[in-house]
Amino acid sequence: MKLLRYRVTDYRSVKDSDWIEVDQVTALIGVNESGKTNLLLPLWKFRPAREGVIEPTADYPKKMFGDIRKSPVDYTFIETEFDTSDISQRLADLTGYPSEQLCKLKLTKNYENKYTWSFPDVEVRRSAGTHDATEALSKASEEVTSLEALKGETDFKSKLSRTIEAQLAKLSEISQVNATTLQSIKTAILAIVPEEPMKTSVLAPRAQQLAQRIEDLSAELSKPLPTDTEGLWGFVIKNVPRFVYYSNYGNLDSEIYLPHVVENLDRDDLGAKEAAKARTLRVLFKFVGLEPSEILELGREFKDLSNPGREPTEAEIETIAKKKKERSILLQSAGTKLTEKFREWWKQGDYRFRFEADGNHFRIWVSDDLRPEEIELENRSTGLQWFLSFYLVFLVESDEEHANSFLLLDEPGLSLHPLAQRDLSAFFENLSQSNQLVYTTHSPFLIDADQLHRARKVFVGDDGTTKSSPDLRAGSEGRQAGASYAVYSALNLSVAESLLLGCKPIIVEGPSDQHYLTLLKTLLISNGSIKPIRELVFPPSGGVRTAKAVAGMLMGRDELLPKLFLDGDMAGQNLAKSAKSGLYVDQKDKVKLVTDFIEMENAEIEDLIPSSIIIEVVDRLWRSSEGLFEDAFLNGKPIIDQVESWAKADGIDLEDGWKVEIAKEVKKRGLQRGASSFDTAILERWASIFEWFMAD
Repeated sequence: MKLLRYRVTDYRSVKDSDWIEVDQVTALIGVNESGKTNLLLPLWKFRPAREGVIEPTADYPKKMFGDIRKSPVDYTFIETEFDTSDISQRLADLTGYPSEQLCKLKLTKNYENKYTWSFPDVEVRRSAGTHDATEALSKASEEVTSLEALKGETDFKSKLSRTIEAQLAKLSEISQVNATTLQSIKTAILAIVPEEPMKTSVLAPRAQQLAQRIEDLSAELSKPLPTDTEGLWGFVIKNVPRFVYYSNYGNLDSEIYLPHVVENLDRDDLGAKEAAKARTLRVLFKFVGLEPSEILELGREFKDLSNPGREPTEAEIETIAKKKKERSILLQSAGTKLTEKFREWWKQGDYRFRFEADGNHFRIWVSDDLRPEEIELENRSTGLQWFLSFYLVFLVESDEEHANSFLLLDEPGLSLHPLAQRDLSAFFENLSQSNQLVYTTHSPFLIDADQLHRARKVFVGDDGTTKSSPDLRAGSEGRQAGASYAVYSALNLSVAESLLLGCKPIIVEGPSDQHYLTLLKTLLISNGSIKPIRELVFPPSGGVRTAKAVAGMLMGRDELLPKLFLDGDMAGQNLAKSAKSGLYVDQKDKVKLVTDFIEMENAEIEDLIPSSIIIEVVDRLWRSSEGLFEDAFLNGKPIIDQVESWAKADGIDLEDGWKVEIAKEVKKRGLQRGASSFDTAILERWASIFEWFMAD
């Protein structure tokens, strides 16, 4: 069975998540504290592979704690819809309903741990038109009229005809029939059939045939719901996948101290982090095939509490040695088993594991082809610790029946290197061939830019509760824009890999310059003013020191310096001077200022844009009670300096990045208006700049 979608209600920070569509791999993207975990845990607790019980103090919304505690059965915390196509024929055989109506199952669970279930596509008819019943009666009437009655059946034939006609008359007065109406018709017909009809009678069998047809029509309208089928629930719930939840909290500790493990496994008052670790340790020791207390006992040294100085006897020494040998063999066998199974599952390293118990301590040793010497797990990467911990939970809790388990991964692989995170994303794709999985993240390296339809945005709504949406820009105000930024970053990574190699970079000072020059490039290409042979890109740089490094990243070679285009203000002039005396000492012609193309002292890149557009944007973004920027603007002077002076005089606080916000809005408006809305002189000036960009 495949999960199609689910909905969380009244769970922790979630009032109503709305329906969350689920693919084979689904990513829930959100910033910290947006509530991503609260959209995973309800799925786990819906049908956990292990543990996952409802904990009222943790799971009930604090505002509703008293109400839910009083009547948990009245509060559903999760609704799900599953695709049951693979078992629909068996369901049809058990219920008598068409298989195509049984391809979708809706399951809900409340805080009383009770399920409700239904098949939403099932068409339940409790009434129908009169057509089928009328047709059956009319056909019977014609046949009865044409049949020759036996001696002694003349009166029966007459009664049968009158009864049929009377029922037809009733039906003619109504438009719908139900089971009760049909049963009354059947009763009326059978009432006139003799208890012992004549052996050669043809009328009695025809009357009984008509009654049976009416009974069949009645049965269709009184058919029980599929969920009323005896024994069906057991079959259905057996096929619902088990959910395996894993978070970084469950990573194996660097030091496993057995007495603490024994103590924690018996406690039910642990916090979330401690409980997650205890769960992973419980899984680990189940895999080993031993209880922690048994490992301690098998490795215990001789000690006589009643006589501390007594030496062990030969028999006692032999017993202790036998127990230690038994423990060693068991641990060696478990290590071999883990090595083989992990190798089948994780193809990106030939790891070998060995378990060792030493007194009160339990250790896991790891080696591989690159590092054949054994190293304790805590001294290997946190990424490997995560993979091993997750795999043990997955392997044990699914009882190795992986195909019928659903994986829920909370912030997986955050400790991995970005390239390893990309590998993890590819691993999810392979794993999805047999298991559906949902994971939460805020890392762009775990967002597949080619599969954004699988991503769901998680954010805090206006009412302070957790929301989700397939619209990846939803709730993008304030700090929550960070989730959308992760998506943008993933897209940029994809674009950088496919587009930017082989391009012609022009280094600029900042991101606002990048937006303006991209606008100019698009407009000039659209009206045919320029036809660049290679893609022109404008990577921002804080100074000339990074120019060569940026160019090398984009071009894949270091022998050619990119051109440098700077503002004509004092900062730009100083950068240009530094470049020409240093990195660009032999290629000074590759450095130019905005003032090389416009006659305005200290002009910046914004001064290449018609001032009217920037004025519009400034007056829209920042309203002043003292007046509009348009009224304060002076032609012939750099516009950015004027914006800063106007804002300061009117008490307007320009936040960091304000120039970029202006550039984005100007770019948007410029693209909407098109090249034809700009003066010819301005277009020619832009074209001259780009001719310099494109020249070798």
